[in-house]
Amino acid sequence: MTDNHKKILSVLNFKRILIPILLGLGVAGYLFYRSYDREVFVNIHWVWYSYLWIFLAICLMGVRDLAYMYRIRLLTDKQLSWRKSFQVIMLWEFASSVTPSVVGGSAVALFIVNKEGINMGRTTAIVMITAFLDEMFYILMVPIVVILVGYKSLFITDASFAIFNSKFGSLGIFIIGYVFILILTSIIIYGVFINPRGFKWILIKIFKFKFLRKWLPKAVETGDQIITTSKEMKGKSFVFWVKAYVATLFSWTARYWVVNCMILAFVAVGDHFLIYARQLVMWVILLISPTPGSSGVAEFVFSDFLRQFIPIGLAPALALLWRIISFYPYLFIGAIILPGWLNRVYSRTKKT
Repeated sequence: MTDNHKKILSVLNFKRILIPILLGLGVAGYLFYRSYDREVFVNIHWVWYSYLWIFLAICLMGVRDLAYMYRIRLLTDKQLSWRKSFQVIMLWEFASSVTPSVVGGSAVALFIVNKEGINMGRTTAIVMITAFLDEMFYILMVPIVVILVGYKSLFITDASFAIFNSKFGSLGIFIIGYVFILILTSIIIYGVFINPRGFKWILIKIFKFKFLRKWLPKAVETGDQIITTSKEMKGKSFVFWVKAYVATLFSWTARYWVVNCMILAFVAVGDHFLIYARQLVMWVILLISPTPGSSGVAEFVFSDFLRQFIPIGLAPALALLWRIISFYPYLFIGAIILPGWLNRVYSRTKKT
């Protein structure tokens, strides 16, 4: 087993689930203690539609996962069965949940998809195009919500976040994140769809500077991955890209609507599109979180960004419920299927 595989397998370790759980519960507990209001909880009335909205929130997480499974089957030309697609997506989410959001689970995703018998060239293309589709959803959706909602309604929080020893408000973080995503996506479009060899040449030229030279091998490897991805994806039809993007749209929309359903279980709200829009801003902040799966940061950001729609004393409890529905299941499902998956893929490798 290579050192790289050992490092990845150390990430796919069920012991790692303790860190995000303890972080999340710790922050949620602190927020709950700070804003506890007995009257808020006394006035909660569990009625039939409370259970219905929570059930719908859970169903939407299922829709999200089905959309991801459909997309990965599409990207692999159905080389993965539905069962294998389920395992890949669950392990991919597990890896993302136990690694810092700013790092992400892409390296582990490469390992997981490759171990399903897909060659590394196609695996690289699949993981890269998956990221590209997710970012395209964000790039296209943000202008729509800003036009419909207005930026003043999106950025009302007083919270500030430190990056490189400088403090930024939610608007500043959002602009930095959006511009970064826009630049990254533009680079992928140029490299994959326009001029992959030219992109590799530019990378090599940049990393030949003395202070960057130690990263030159990685730059060459990245250039090769871009060329491979281009070969894999250039011949795809327009219908293929429509299907892939629609699956991405369904997965992200379902994820965001979980919060809408959850709030409706306890509070009557009318401006659902604003709740949806606020989550687009939240996602940028969670994207740069240094904690595993944004644990701790997610609970705080939820309570801060959505306090307008939720009684103050109830916000931390709903933040915890949100994570119980949309985050913690991936930790436990991933840990459960991991041993069987490892046994299957390594047994097949030995036979081969």
